Amino acid sequence: MSEDPAGLLLGLVLCGLAGLFVPHLIDRVPEPTPDPERATDPDQTTKEPYAAIAALPGLAWRAAVASALAGALVGAAVGPTWSLLFLLPLVPVGVALAVIDWRTMLLPTRIVAPSYVLVVALVVVAVALGGDVDDLVRAGWGWVVYGGSFFVLWFIHPRGLGYGDVRLAGVLGIALGHLGWGELLVGLYAGFLLGGVGGGLLSVLRIVERRAFPFGPFMLVGALVGIVVGAPVLDAVFGGSLVGG
Repeated sequence: MSEDPAGLLLGLVLCGLAGLFVPHLIDRVPEPTPDPERATDPDQTTKEPYAAIAALPGLAWRAAVASALAGALVGAAVGPTWSLLFLLPLVPVGVALAVIDWRTMLLPTRIVAPSYVLVVALVVVAVALGGDVDDLVRAGWGWVVYGGSFFVLWFIHPRGLGYGDVRLAGVLGIALGHLGWGELLVGLYAGFLLGGVGGGLLSVLRIVERRAFPFGPFMLVGALVGIVVGAPVLDAVFGGSLVGG
């Protein structure tokens, strides 16, 4: 954790304000083309329209609170560094994706694809301003490791993992990889752990209502865990030999 409170305050205020626009972002997502396989899948239900999700009572302030808290954690962990250029915009976007995925089992390309472009561009800017090319190289490895892991899982068992998860994994891998190996590896593992344990528990508790749960929200929370505790965890395990490079 950074001792400078500036990062925490930036994350709290900027992400909290941006979180107010989450319903607007969701409302702008076009409805997908109907999938015949989804209609006949007993684990799937009729998709909730994005406009209906955006109109949920209290969504704006709930998204603002969630974004503010997550932004504060990110800012406190990273501090007032150039990494906030790409991390803070991802926070409200991640909240929107978590809401959508939770209610529809979908991660819309209309949101994920622009996030890819935005993160890549801002990572390059952050590296140019920070002057450490190793961060850019590590961001590329993050894309390979995180995104590649999910691509392999999707390729082996496409019905068990949506390709939206693969796209999101690439975005998260780039962001976490830029920060360090600890953030990347802990974030990846935390997502799998939370998805396995949390998803299984929720399936047991709500087995009558719902037999499948989205993986995107667990990936996003796992990434937040990686940002907050990734470096100290890997430092404790490997004695600092991998942290930061």
